[in-house]
Formats: sequence, C-alpha cells, structure tokens
Amino acid sequence: MDIRIAAYAVIIRDDEILLAHWNEHGRSGWTLPGGGIEGEEHPAVAVVREVREETGHDAAVERLLGIDTMIVPAAKRISGSAPLYAMRVVYRAHVTGGTLRNEVGGSSDEARWFPLDSLSSLKKVGLVDVALRLNAEEPADGVPSPA
Repeated sequence: MDIRIAAYAVIIRDDEILLAHWNEHGRSGWTLPGGGIEGEEHPAVAVVREVREETGHDAAVERLLGIDTMIVPAAKRISGSAPLYAMRVVYRAHVTGGTLRNEVGGSSDEARWFPLDSLSSLKKVGLVDVALRLNAEEPADGVPSPA
C-alpha cells in the first residue's frame, strides 16, 4: 500500500471560501488549496507553501481542524498499482497577503473565491465537505461553548 500525506487549508473570509480547481489526468473538481508534503516538511509549513503555489495568496495557519483518512483502491488511482492510504491534514488559515492568481504547471489550473452558499452547485471533491464539517465543529476562537 502506498501512503500520501497532504495538508489543506480552509480559508473563509466575508462568507466566501478560497478554492483551487484540481485538474489532472481527465479528472477535475474544486478543492481546498493544499497538497502533498515534501520530504521532512511539517504539514503546517506545507499548507502555507501549497496555498501560495495554488492561489498566489500568503497564508497563516490558525489551528488544526482535524485529520481525515481514506483508502483509494488501486483500480481507482490515477497512477500506481497499489491501493493508496491518503492522510489529509486540515487546517483553518487566513490570507495575510499576496494576489489571487492561478497556478502554472501544477495539478490545479484555477483559484477562485466562492460564496459559501454557492457550494452545493459546484463540482467539488469530497474533501471540501469534510473540511467544512470539521471547521463548523471548531469554534472560531478555539474555546468550546460551556455545556
């Protein structure tokens, strides 16, 4: 079994979410900015790098929202002959600078802000819904409400 660890950012401002359009080997969909960890890179460092590469924005991590895992059967993989264990580390982050632009030469081909209420009509990957659920479970200030 192959293993891939990746880090992704939920970035929401003014009721809009920043998404990247994944387009690879005939498969596509809107997803969170993020991607695979390189070498000994920490996931929090990887997500900042990936946001910059895919969207042009500089970002700062606010908090870890959670970790999601899935197994992709070998027959459903784009490349590789073994099943893939995918670990997706999801952070809440915010934009600190930069200018929105599309990635060149990567697995995403567009970056865009979308109103949150328009997400149901988008062709998106499942990670977006997983991440929004994780984000909704975490209070903005990090302090749980009293019971």
